[in-house]
Parts: sequence; structure tokens; C-alpha cells
Amino acid sequence: MNVDLIFKIASIGILTAVLHMVLDKAGKEEFAFITTLLGVVLVLGIVLKYISQLFSDIKTLFQLY
Repeated sequence: MNVDLIFKIASIGILTAVLHMVLDKAGKEEFAFITTLLGVVLVLGIVLKYISQLFSDIKTLFQLY
């Protein structure tokens, strides 16, 4: 795992937090919630690839089928 992944996740989190605050202050709570949910789903999609690779490596290491 490299540092680029951490920076990518952190930048998505910061951008999501700023957008949530701006939309919340503007009275658009529904859009703020959708923005936060979209940020969480986006990060989960990025991390899911690495979690899948981790389980595959564990199966290979212990020779599980």
C-alpha cells in the first residue's frame, strides 16, 4: 500500500466535509446528506479493491479453496 491511497482518501474526506458544511449552512440538508453518503460510498469503493486483494492473499497463504 502506498501513500497515494491515504492522500486520496483524505482529500475525498476533506472535500466531502467542506461540501457538507456549505450545503448545511445554505439550508440544503438533504443535499448535504447525499453528499456525505456519496463520499462514504466512493471511499468504500476504493478500499473494497484492497480488501478483496487482502482476502485473496490470505486464501493463497493458507491454501484455502
